[in-house]
Amino acid sequence: MKPPPFTYHAPATLAETLEVLAELGEDAKVLAGGQSLIPLLNMRLAAPAHLVDVNGVSELDVVDVGPDEVRVGAIARHARIERDDGAAAACPLLRQALRLVAHAVIRNRGTTCGSLAHADPAGEMTAVLAVLGGTVRLASAAAGRVTRRDLTAGKFFVAPLESSLRPGELLESAGFPRTPASTGTAFAEVARRHGDYALCGIAALVDLDAGGEIASARVGTISVTPTPLVVDLTDVLAGVPPARADLAAAREKVMAHVDPEADLHASAAYRRHLAGVLTERAVRQAAARSAHAPAERGAA
Repeated sequence: MKPPPFTYHAPATLAETLEVLAELGEDAKVLAGGQSLIPLLNMRLAAPAHLVDVNGVSELDVVDVGPDEVRVGAIARHARIERDDGAAAACPLLRQALRLVAHAVIRNRGTTCGSLAHADPAGEMTAVLAVLGGTVRLASAAAGRVTRRDLTAGKFFVAPLESSLRPGELLESAGFPRTPASTGTAFAEVARRHGDYALCGIAALVDLDAGGEIASARVGTISVTPTPLVVDLTDVLAGVPPARADLAAAREKVMAHVDPEADLHASAAYRRHLAGVLTERAVRQAAARSAHAPAERGAA
């Protein structure tokens, strides 16, 4: 199928982009990677009157590894972030999760910020942002003045495919906090085929103290809740070495918090079961990747 008619805009600067979006308001959609938007247009599930292509805005094509966070711009491709060794060293969960996003050809074009703006509850990067405590930066312009606001995942993701992004706003960038060396991370998921949307996915962070005991732990979920859910597991895991951790208690806690729906691909019960199994797997992997654990830290 072909998309419905629209007027195409190709601003060259961020200022021009925000001016165009301010003028067009809710009649416009932003085109970055297009890996979610273009299929929606072709299937006539979206019919914006205007398409604002930001691929010519070089200011948005950034992967900035700073002292406190990795900040990625609106048109930074998944593949670029995945291959960035500095970003992976500062925030290993980025690479661990990005390797699971769709297929390589889609990661070559798709953008991380675009994935976040799409707010798909099955999207890996939504859980990464949530469990890391990251933020999205939304920019808009009015009367020649640019306004920015930073939102956490809990404030940004409202419902499936729905976010707090307002008409006229651009998701300018996303910030992913640096991961301390004492914290290991992992992302585990199950899909019917590699590259398909996950039936369930779990992002895990486990912090070990200098003695090798668990100091804190939390996980983020995809595909089992309407928006990414973060479950703090510190109360059931802290105070013991990972080998003695009560992973069964962690599994039960996550299973009690998720609220999956059944569809053609899996029953609600199976998705809940996966949430428990993947919690155990991801927590075990994350603990092994802490600098205070015998295993080497990093992506696998």
